[in-house]
Amino acid sequence: MTILETAKVTSKGQVTIPNRIRKILKLEEGSSVGFAVTKEGVIILPCKVEAHSPYTAKQWAKIEKLASAKGKTYNSANDAIKHIQSL
Repeated sequence: MTILETAKVTSKGQVTIPNRIRKILKLEEGSSVGFAVTKEGVIILPCKVEAHSPYTAKQWAKIEKLASAKGKTYNSANDAIKHIQSL
């Protein structure tokens, strides 16, 4: 099925996805879309964006321990690095 719809690009590079296309793709406010460029043109696909932590549980524990430490001062950067590595 080929459906042709048009839209204008704003000065900020934004495009409103035509209502007919939004309905076909089941896009609602807050939906995420992905774009792919092919030889034939651009493909737009609905997608899900999931957040994930860049840190392991052990690393988070170290970060939380550091964040809760109050008044800790170091004489040099090396002293601070040694302290972090010891956690």
